[in-house]
Amino acid sequence: MSVDLTAARTLSLADHTVRELNAALHAPDAERWEVLDPGGRHAIAAGLDAEISVEVAGHVGYYCAGMNQRASVHIRGNCGVGIAENMMSGKVVVDGDASQAAGATAHGGLLVIEGNAAARCGISLKGAEIVVGGSIGHMSAFMAQSGTIAVCGDAGEALGDSIYEARVYVRGEVASLGADCVAKELLEEHRLQLGELLERAGHGDLDPGEFRRYGSARRLYNFDVDDAGEY
Repeated sequence: MSVDLTAARTLSLADHTVRELNAALHAPDAERWEVLDPGGRHAIAAGLDAEISVEVAGHVGYYCAGMNQRASVHIRGNCGVGIAENMMSGKVVVDGDASQAAGATAHGGLLVIEGNAAARCGISLKGAEIVVGGSIGHMSAFMAQSGTIAVCGDAGEALGDSIYEARVYVRGEVASLGADCVAKELLEEHRLQLGELLERAGHGDLDPGEFRRYGSARRLYNFDVDDAGEY
């Protein structure tokens, strides 16, 4: 027997499949949704394109809130690989820790991770904003093209490897910088941008002046045989 979920506001994944949940969220008739018993399942709340609020009560697996547009998704737990991957707009908040590739290729919107994020956070970022309350792992901001990553803790090795024009702010220590990534002066415009971003992410109590800025040295934009070892 088919199950009509379009009128539901609270759904349990102990009773329904992720496919049924996502089908309901893709044609919502309510503005607020609560997802119970997520059980680490993958692709929860993926592909949303409506101004709705979705709260997931527990841990989620891979690619939660992937391709998000306009929706606000709140994960009250930890998340697996690729949270908010290819997000276009909206907001995704994770109360716990995130696995690898958080916010990968995200074009827009805001991703907030209250805990730590593992390796390759913001890989190939294309315009979104990411705020991490804890620390991030190695190779984060790899090939990040546009957008902003703000890290309230430390950053792992090879930060910003092959970065383009994304801005990276780190409050703590950086293990090492990747190819063509350098420390840059924190100007007043950057303080203002970072302060506004931290405020929206719920970290407005932090002083933007305590962060350091990193970005591209712009030496790898065009091939130069003298820089061959950097590629």
